[in-house]
Amino acid sequence: MSQDATPVEGTASGEGAALDKTATLAWLRRISGDLATATTTRLEQSLSWYAGMPPARRSAVGLVAQAGITSFIQWYDDPTSTPWIAADIFAAAPRELLRSVSLQQTLQLIRITVEVVEERVASKSEDLREGILLYSREVAFTAADVYARAAESRGLWDARLEALVVDSILTGEADEELPSRIAALGWHGHGQACVLVGTAPPQFDVDQVRRTSRKLGVDVLVGVQGSRLVIVIGRAQEADADEETESEGMPFIEVARHLEPLFGEGYLVLGPTVPALVDASQSARAALAGFAVARGWRHAPRPVEADDLLPERALAGDPVAKQTLVERIYRPLAAHSTDLVTTLWSYLDNGRSLEATARELFVHPNTVRYRLKRVSDVIGWDATGPREALILQTALILGSIGSADVGRRRAAVRRPR
Repeated sequence: MSQDATPVEGTASGEGAALDKTATLAWLRRISGDLATATTTRLEQSLSWYAGMPPARRSAVGLVAQAGITSFIQWYDDPTSTPWIAADIFAAAPRELLRSVSLQQTLQLIRITVEVVEERVASKSEDLREGILLYSREVAFTAADVYARAAESRGLWDARLEALVVDSILTGEADEELPSRIAALGWHGHGQACVLVGTAPPQFDVDQVRRTSRKLGVDVLVGVQGSRLVIVIGRAQEADADEETESEGMPFIEVARHLEPLFGEGYLVLGPTVPALVDASQSARAALAGFAVARGWRHAPRPVEADDLLPERALAGDPVAKQTLVERIYRPLAAHSTDLVTTLWSYLDNGRSLEATARELFVHPNTVRYRLKRVSDVIGWDATGPREALILQTALILGSIGSADVGRRRAAVRRPR
């Protein structure tokens, strides 16, 4: 008899446990609405940021809490459903809620929801209390996974958007959407900007570039195009900074020197400074043109400014370089005094010899010295240096050719038909 009674007792015990769980599930389903209401009330009392949310977002959070409670009941009925039921909690959240509620805030929501549920139902049975704790752990892990995937997607989206912005700057195809795209990237730069072009290293670490830039007080946009590395640099300042504050800071050429070790071997060219990031295509064109011809200067420094490569760029046919040389050198000198243009021509043609220039012009060498100093005062370049002499001579040649073309056009207009 005793051997036959054992299975009967086991069966009765199993049936009793099944009955208890069925009754518990029915009870949980009855009070699920009350649990959701109590949870919402506790959130408003405990979390100031939740109470300050717009009604629509508070309602969305309430839906998530309700989904969590319902999901727990389903999980308690079938614990093997953990992977997909836990994920369904966050599927109930609208996409904008993930952007407005941080991971830390989400964990606060989970903690308070678990506290409310545990206070109401944990006394029912020890098995139910353990189930709540186990399920809350699964939900917390799922929340971390959801936010990790969202961050990864945002990172990939940011990388694509950054590449698009840099490409727009390089090609000069900026449109009305460029400012909004720049703002979407979290650009903190205001005011002046410039473009740095060099060779990408074999193992490029973009995070190192960003860390170095933050230490230097600048913001950057980074683009890698094949073997070429392009960095757009702007001063990281507040939008309401005044002009005096904006003018301060490390010169861009110094910033470029600090970033130089992060580039690969080869030339490194810094474009001219422009007033704002939306004008950076001007700096980019000059930097790219300089990068293409930098090998024409045997002892070019690293980094080198694009304006220091004006002769090479002009010889390569860069119209911007030609125009820059004429407008910055030839025209100011011609407008100031024809004697300065004549003296500079003679000085350069005579191998930068003061005595030979003085003999050709029938003046004293001191007069030549004085005029050369005036040249430097007017345009900022010193003709006595070999590199700057090349720049000035190129400007004189281009200016003379341009003046001759203008003269011929004017003569053609005046010529009677």
